[in-house]
Amino acid sequence: MPSGSYSQAFWKRLKKNKGAMFGLVIICLSFLLAVFAYFIAPDSSPNANKMTVEIGGEKPGFTIHFLKIKNENIAERVPFFLRLVNGQEQPYSLLPITSYQKVNDSIIVQKYIDEGITERQSYHQSKVEQEMVLRKTFLLGTDKFGRDILSRLIVGIRVSLSVGLIAVTISVILGILLGSLAGYFRGRIDDIIMWFINVIWSIPTLLLVFALTLLLGKGFWQVFIAVGLTMWVNVARLVRGQVMAVRELEFIEATRALGYSHTRTIVFHILPNILGPVMVIAASNFASAIVIEAGLSFLGVGVQPPQPSWGLMIKENYNFIITHNPMLALAPGLAIMILVLAFNLLGNGLRDALNVRGKL
Repeated sequence: MPSGSYSQAFWKRLKKNKGAMFGLVIICLSFLLAVFAYFIAPDSSPNANKMTVEIGGEKPGFTIHFLKIKNENIAERVPFFLRLVNGQEQPYSLLPITSYQKVNDSIIVQKYIDEGITERQSYHQSKVEQEMVLRKTFLLGTDKFGRDILSRLIVGIRVSLSVGLIAVTISVILGILLGSLAGYFRGRIDDIIMWFINVIWSIPTLLLVFALTLLLGKGFWQVFIAVGLTMWVNVARLVRGQVMAVRELEFIEATRALGYSHTRTIVFHILPNILGPVMVIAASNFASAIVIEAGLSFLGVGVQPPQPSWGLMIKENYNFIITHNPMLALAPGLAIMILVLAFNLLGNGLRDALNVRGKL
């Protein structure tokens, strides 16, 4: 096991790497955004799916007033944990307006239809909230359904981090299990496992993901499992090589002389000494999983609407790139790029701090 002095030296080397620390800060902020997404996002409705079709496709910085109309069917308060996980519907609906005036017990408004087009409507005072008008600014604009792009970006980070976390967990568990068995026992077990690895290795990643997605079905959890089951090969090959090198060292020979079981030798004496390279490849796989999930969602076989996914946001809005509002597609694309870059920078920093450059 790594000693305290080794851990201190590792952190000291990692802190000196500005790129790795930048990546670590971005990743930590991303996880905080993911956990408290519904408390941070301007639109706290489930999946940030509040649609106002009249203001669809607006540019960043668009500002408009809304009349808050009561909705008696929606509870005003949701428990903290449920709101943290699923968000909360507001107890009122929003009507975009350009002007309003109060006449006796009625509220006369000019409903916003499109730029330069309005419609006169009237509401009884009892039908609107006490603070009846809300002014909202959409910092990154709205999509074609009138949903807040910034809110969907913030909530969508949950999908990217979740797919990375689950896919890396699955790939590391399978990779360590099969790689350690192949490297430690060698012989026929090694031949069978390596044959299986080579078969999986020969299939293009996206093609394998498509096959697994079609088998498991489209959806939130299915895409996570499909991505994870395609990324374990790299880990298994790396672990196999590391185990084959470590098993020949003297302290492993000592465990055999003391009569330790194979399981104890692998779990308590070999694996702790090869975790450095595994951490590096896990960071790389995390970035790859985010890109693969975005690609699957863009192609329509990943996360399904209305759940926000950065890849799905690009698919829904990519036609705006050559029209009046390219930010609708560029914003999620930039978010993917920054998060993937952060994991790659952290992976490079871990590689240098752990001194495993020559082992990969």
